[in-house]
Amino acid sequence: MKILHTADIHLREYCDDRWNTLQKLIEIGKKEKIEIFALSGDLFDKDIDAQSLTLKIRAIFSNTGFKIVIIPGNHDSDSYKTNIYFGDDAIILTDLNNPFENEDVRIWGMPFEPIGGEKILDKLYSLANHLGTDKKNILLYHGELLDAFFSRRDFGDEGGERYMPVKISYFADLKIDYVLAGHFHSNFDVWRLKSGGYFVYPGSPISITRRETGQRKLNIFKVGEPPKEYFLDTPHFEEVAIELDPFKDEKPIETVERQLNNLHPEAKSILIIKGFIDGETIGMNDKELVERIKKIAAGRCVDERYEFRDIRAILQDDLFKRFWGKLERIGLKEQKKKQLCDAAIKAFMGAKS
Repeated sequence: MKILHTADIHLREYCDDRWNTLQKLIEIGKKEKIEIFALSGDLFDKDIDAQSLTLKIRAIFSNTGFKIVIIPGNHDSDSYKTNIYFGDDAIILTDLNNPFENEDVRIWGMPFEPIGGEKILDKLYSLANHLGTDKKNILLYHGELLDAFFSRRDFGDEGGERYMPVKISYFADLKIDYVLAGHFHSNFDVWRLKSGGYFVYPGSPISITRRETGQRKLNIFKVGEPPKEYFLDTPHFEEVAIELDPFKDEKPIETVERQLNNLHPEAKSILIIKGFIDGETIGMNDKELVERIKKIAAGRCVDERYEFRDIRAILQDDLFKRFWGKLERIGLKEQKKKQLCDAAIKAFMGAKS
């Protein structure tokens, strides 16, 4: 059996980028001949979005050739309380003790609730006597894994509170083969369970905020095998960080254009340019260079940060020239030479100011 696992699409409107991403995931499911499409929470950004998109969801969730199993997340936890109907192939798990069974798998749903600690453990261990070995046990879960070194930024715009936190140790004595999780937006990530199973975050399939950088992924795997990342051609943000070095034979305009041209077609860049330039060598000052780069970046960047300086006056200083000559003669490794040079440039800038 083949399963597609995703989460955190945060649908808002019909036919926007997020909606088109969901449609693309459905098409991938058909192409990959999956049998289960597991959606581990936050299909919708807000509860009202579930109401407004119900008929459209029902249409694309019908006649897919696979079952679509959904749990509520923290953003859409109230969306399913009215027995919302997304078609005969959509199964919404709102009760942990009422699993969905299909061939050789049993799928349990642990929808988001504002609980923690002992209450979560009580819920998990209520399953202990029901996790038979006749089928593979899969748990859909939406919340935080405390074992992971996450920043609050990795969960989208969630603020500072905890969201149904668990630890890997919570699953130690449970016969669970896969915990298919949602809520962590940033990356695809996998942990092993003591039982030999897997805890998996797929990351969001489309960048929801600018903090989710890099090409997005799904988890597509065959039951009994490890989770497997599947790269997506969906809208995402990409950080392009360039450090200009006046001592290298480089042309800043060409460097920026080359890096932007190498981006994925669906990427929007966060362009960060640091370092130093020799305005005399390149024939323009820092203001003129920024203006040239802005023309190149138009339409391809969602954010631009220009943090470089024109240091032609320092490079022409006799004292600095003698310092640079000594560095060249000593024959240091490039990294060490750059560190010393950067320190000298900052010292000169401080002295001149």
